[in-house]
Amino acid sequence: MSEQQRPRGQEFRYVDFELTPQGELSCRYALDGETFVERFDLAPDGAYDTAAARAAARLVWLLAGVSYYKTGAPARIVVEGGLSALERDFLHQLYVEGLAEFAWRSGLDISDVEVTGEEWSVVPVPAATDPARPLIPFGGGIDSIVVVDETVRSFPDAALFVANTSDVLFAPIEDTAAVTGLPVLRARRHLDEKVLASRQRGYFNGHVPVTGVLSAVAVLTAVAHGRGQVVMSNEHSASEPTALRANGTLVNHQWSKGLDFERRFRALLAATVTGVDYYSALRPYSELWVAERFAGLTGYHPVFRSCNKAFYVDPESRLAQWCGECDKCCFIDLILAPYLSRDQLDAIFTGREPLEQPRLEGAFRDLLGEPGRTKPLECVGDEGECRRAVLLAAARPDRADNPVLATLVGYVEATGLPVPEVATLLHAQGEHFLPGAAS
Repeated sequence: MSEQQRPRGQEFRYVDFELTPQGELSCRYALDGETFVERFDLAPDGAYDTAAARAAARLVWLLAGVSYYKTGAPARIVVEGGLSALERDFLHQLYVEGLAEFAWRSGLDISDVEVTGEEWSVVPVPAATDPARPLIPFGGGIDSIVVVDETVRSFPDAALFVANTSDVLFAPIEDTAAVTGLPVLRARRHLDEKVLASRQRGYFNGHVPVTGVLSAVAVLTAVAHGRGQVVMSNEHSASEPTALRANGTLVNHQWSKGLDFERRFRALLAATVTGVDYYSALRPYSELWVAERFAGLTGYHPVFRSCNKAFYVDPESRLAQWCGECDKCCFIDLILAPYLSRDQLDAIFTGREPLEQPRLEGAFRDLLGEPGRTKPLECVGDEGECRRAVLLAAARPDRADNPVLATLVGYVEATGLPVPEVATLLHAQGEHFLPGAAS
């Protein structure tokens, strides 16, 4: 947790937004008189000069403000032009829960945040879309790969949605997208240069619920291109918070990938634009369920990469291979180990497989849950399914001599922490919003 860099700001304002017929969206904000502008260059040849597109653009404006609010984190937020009661409640949760990790790391308490603005009645605008043409936000990891494979079986006229904050494309996303054979609709996000220099300017800085922002951009893209579904790739485990607390709530690094965000965003979308469904195809499923299916999609194995060091904004800092030691590398290795051989995983990690490195035992124990500690602030599965993955992987004949797994099995047995049944993890569980199925 870092020391406070500056006093909190006094007031954050949503100023306005503008969407051109060419698909250029500008979102303007102000903090105590200092202005910020975020720009989006959206996929070309879309119907952006429509009431539905402008309504969807408002959603982007509302969610993207979180990146600029955090620079001063004031208690007062004003939305110029007014907002509905539903929008007010949504934004309050976006800031209090979506910025809980930011608040914890910054040593702040922003539970006092108040969202204000004149009362404004929102009337939902119908969009001209086709539900048989879904849009799939795509990050090149095992989750979105499995969603693509599942979705195109029913909807072959699907497309991928890829957002980028750099002019240099991310190789893991491009390589895996090429394997899908699907068309790609892109959005180029231009963050205000001032927020990119947060440390130099003395702004508060830290994690924001970026999946929420990209969800809104995906919806706008879908509306403009006549696609009636936005199909996300967020699993059941994304809803599990850590044991850390900030803003009076538990910290969840994946809050905008969780069920609560999905439910709230769906309600906000329904009150804004009709004709576009938004849901996660993986909501009722575990990471282990995803891993079992991904294991059979061998065409992706040589090109996919979930190591965060491949996704740095600065192209010069990106790794061209798995680092083999970060929390994300450890988790992906562990969740695939029950279903892929030692040789297969060695090939995927190009000789850097985390389970073959005894010095990483501590990182794996963090994933399994250790009394008095918390799981990593990362996009990883829940602790129970990680414990089950250890037991499944250790039972494979080709892992009989693996010292890391042997130690981790002993740890799971010694702690007595609960281990979910395989049958539970490999079947649908919990609330979800998949169309045509009972929750």
